[in-house]
Amino acid sequence: FNLPSIVLDAKTYKEQQKRGIPNPFRDRQIVICSMHYASSKAEEIKEIAWDLVVIDEAHKLRNSYRESNRLGRRIRWATEERKKLLLTATPLQNSLLELYGLSTLIDERLFGDLPSFRTQYINYGGDTAGLRDRLKAFCWRSLRSQVVEFVRYTERRLITRPFKPTEQEHKLYEAVSNYLKREETFALPSGQKHLLILLVRKVLASSPHAVAGTLEIMCNRLLKIREEARENANALDLLISDVEIDDDLLDEILEDEEDGLIDEDPEVTEGRPEEQRKQIDLKKLDAEIDELTDYIRWARSLGIDTKTRALIKALNIGFRAMEEMGAARKAVVFTESRRTQAWLKEFLEGNGYLGQVLTFNGTNKDDASGQIYQEWLSVNRENGRATGSRNIDLRAAIIDRFRDQASILIATEAGAEGLNLQFCSAVINFDLPWNPQRIEQRIGRCHRYGQKHDVVVINFLNERNEADRRVHQLLEHKFNLFTGVFGASDDV
Repeated sequence: FNLPSIVLDAKTYKEQQKRGIPNPFRDRQIVICSMHYASSKAEEIKEIAWDLVVIDEAHKLRNSYRESNRLGRRIRWATEERKKLLLTATPLQNSLLELYGLSTLIDERLFGDLPSFRTQYINYGGDTAGLRDRLKAFCWRSLRSQVVEFVRYTERRLITRPFKPTEQEHKLYEAVSNYLKREETFALPSGQKHLLILLVRKVLASSPHAVAGTLEIMCNRLLKIREEARENANALDLLISDVEIDDDLLDEILEDEEDGLIDEDPEVTEGRPEEQRKQIDLKKLDAEIDELTDYIRWARSLGIDTKTRALIKALNIGFRAMEEMGAARKAVVFTESRRTQAWLKEFLEGNGYLGQVLTFNGTNKDDASGQIYQEWLSVNRENGRATGSRNIDLRAAIIDRFRDQASILIATEAGAEGLNLQFCSAVINFDLPWNPQRIEQRIGRCHRYGQKHDVVVINFLNERNEADRRVHQLLEHKFNLFTGVFGASDDV
């Protein structure tokens, strides 16, 4: 909007300090930063009398009333008693307590304390009419159905691409699933077991290449434990506390896990004692290492799996639909694993799409992204588009390259929010998230204001996977709502 502004991140913050500005947040222009960075600089933000604090993607702070939500609580503390504008296009997902959590960011006294809110609006049926009246004073919700006379929204076309894994692929899935169900395993310590099982199940449904990489990390940790255990039988600290996982996927799982705690009693969840350490049985440890090694070898031996091959057919369907509509030949493919992302890029480049595939994830540290960034910077350094923040400019560089040159963008969950891809008319969900709302966010990258064509949405459905089928049923219901009368969850 041609308003004076500055983006603050670790790099630009240090640059400002080198110029003699001790607190770069003290600036008379608009200051823009990420939620995580704002949380890390909460003390410096709190000392400033902001005219207005604008929080985009505010739904991410819906659990800020909880002691466990450190990010939300620090931002709430840093900005208390300041005027705020909270923005989100993501409807409520799980509980009315999300309304309570967001209200505490504006003013902790709006609804009183948590027990009072529960008693009045949730327990025993709740006074929903009274809640609506209270919300009218500070909550403004706009639906697509209210703006259709001013904004032309195109349609969505849902296409399902079922695929049936081979017998070997399915047997690997079953074998690893049974391993995850076992009561006692060294690679899945009790204190971390639930989270780790979710992570492994995610990559297991993504691709054999992804699950092999994750199991290798687990196996390497067990090898370290065995080496240490021969010297010290209480070496459980070496378990997978620092497993290298996809940050985008971890953020998603942690968010959904936190939502799952909504109706738990805090006294129960906060008072659980730590589990006692156990002596390591080296014989059992050796057997588990051998078992994981077999699974890794098995996954690697599968080569190009059925699901990966199905992507070529899905792209052909999508591009054919683009041609019929006169839309640009472009598709964004979503996966939940960076390993699968790299695997798909290599596969597509070797099967007719050389030079047409880009990747987008939470870091974009690969050489190709770095080259794209440098070329973009040389063109935009002097025209005002470069912000000085590498992360922001790198995102812009990849999007520009996708719009102007490439045909396919493979994105992880990091690409499900904040990207404007209305020049693209095909969304392919290679991996289906368990939360259908996240699929809605993905589709919203393309199906948004400025889109000139119908958006083709292709969902991969594993015919031998019950979880996939359940998610797909939810999606079909949501699409029926959308393509009929606009559903109540269709926020602008």
